[in-house]
Amino acid sequence: MFSLSGVPKGTTTLQFHMVDLDVPTYNHGGGDVAYKGPILGAMWRSHQLFAAKSPSGSHSYQITVTAFSAGNAKLATATFMRKFPEK
Repeated sequence: MFSLSGVPKGTTTLQFHMVDLDVPTYNHGGGDVAYKGPILGAMWRSHQLFAAKSPSGSHSYQITVTAFSAGNAKLATATFMRKFPEK
């Protein structure tokens, strides 16, 4: 599940993109999600955006979220990395 904070004012769409840093050619999906504000639109289950099945073993992932306005102007981008499974 994703939880976002600091989403720029005027954001109407959030674009998610994930790269498996251990197997960059493996397509995990991603996509665009309509953003309707911090209470209604700030949390999504990751399986709604990304392929659930990964190559075996623990992998490091880089996830990038880009905020767009109604006119499709890029407002901000945030990137973070996480190992999954964490064990």
